[in-house]
Amino acid sequence: MEFRNAKAHVIAALIFASGTAVAEVAGEHEYTVACAGCHGESAMGDGPLAGLLNISTPSLLDLTRANEGDFPFEAVLTTIDGRDGVRAHGSMMPVWGERFRVSATSQRGETADMVARGRILSLVYYLQSIQQE
Repeated sequence: MEFRNAKAHVIAALIFASGTAVAEVAGEHEYTVACAGCHGESAMGDGPLAGLLNISTPSLLDLTRANEGDFPFEAVLTTIDGRDGVRAHGSMMPVWGERFRVSATSQRGETADMVARGRILSLVYYLQSIQQE
């Protein structure tokens, strides 16, 4: 478990030094670890835990379509982060910003908040890259 967290933190740190293509790759890893359990590997809302929830787990593939052709970057970012107090997903959506911040480590001097935001940003770029038009 500790190796997986260390790997995720290294990936998040690379996002700060790289472009969106690297962020998308890092985001895919973050998605697999943090989101696929509920939203499914295909992001269609059909993860193995989805049936155990008392809310419907949405597909994440049509966020752009649902927003009149524009990917709702800021809304997705704040929803994943969850620390702003707005619980648009209901109580079942984890507060990933806090979870990522608490588990953050850095060998380059980034703050825990920087690491958490990098991991969230990578997720957002990944979700943007898999949108169905």
